[in-house]
Amino acid sequence: MTPDAILDRDATDLRARLSLRARLSHRLSRHVPTAPALPRLSGPMVSVTFDDVPDTACSTGAAVLDAHGAKGTFYVSRTLLGTATEHWRVAGVEALAEIHRRGHEIGCHTHDHSLVPTLDARDFAADMGRNRDAFAALLPGLTLENFAFPYGYASLAAKRVLSRTYGSGRSIMPGVNTGRIDRYFLRANPLFDRYLDTGLLARLMDEAVARNGWVIFFGHDVAEGASPYGCSPGLLEATLAAAGRRGIPVVSIAQGMARARGVAAELCPMEEASRSSSEVSVRLAEGGSRDP
Repeated sequence: MTPDAILDRDATDLRARLSLRARLSHRLSRHVPTAPALPRLSGPMVSVTFDDVPDTACSTGAAVLDAHGAKGTFYVSRTLLGTATEHWRVAGVEALAEIHRRGHEIGCHTHDHSLVPTLDARDFAADMGRNRDAFAALLPGLTLENFAFPYGYASLAAKRVLSRTYGSGRSIMPGVNTGRIDRYFLRANPLFDRYLDTGLLARLMDEAVARNGWVIFFGHDVAEGASPYGCSPGLLEATLAAAGRRGIPVVSIAQGMARARGVAAELCPMEEASRSSSEVSVRLAEGGSRDP
């Protein structure tokens, strides 16, 4: 499945910005690692991530995660902060500072929200440096450790740069990360109301348990009547509850990377009480009809 299909964008618009060489580089980036693979995982885990960081991701999304004792990863681009789009308003510095204070991870999404295959290695590295420096100035003490590709488009050149500067690169290619995992093309599944139903959610979670996999979700806004690229609070609750019922820890990308490398890190397992309250919340939100 292509990024265009996942995002339901006009494929002609995006492809028109990509040369044949750039499209080929993106395709190769899905299959050619540029760094040693992560070791096989010793147990399953789930991560919830948000791109562009709409204000509702910082408010409602982070609050739902907090209620479940979980931490998320919020991928930011400096030029988007505080701007309004067709679908949402992007959070400002104060909101990011607050969720960072509460232990959520802030990740890099380029400085200019760039279509990565259009950049050569030098320009990509410079863009990344501007984003890192900007957030270090805005939020003293913050270090951006992990990256997500805008629009889901990667390149081999970018993966090589990332291998020298960041711990991981997240795609929007759906699936479960299992076996020898390419840390610079982590698979991620849309946390969209129009995409993720209870059957798919259950299959992803069950595969993670069966194969010691890492299920990563990505979304945008979190609201009733969310955009086509976001989810309702009920779907986010259902996702966390489905992980909780299976005893799968919900971790940020940084926590997941540390766990994958066998480095001691503060994880966020679902406590039994949280699981019980999660199940009640999901049944209420869904009219008691679903149990993924």
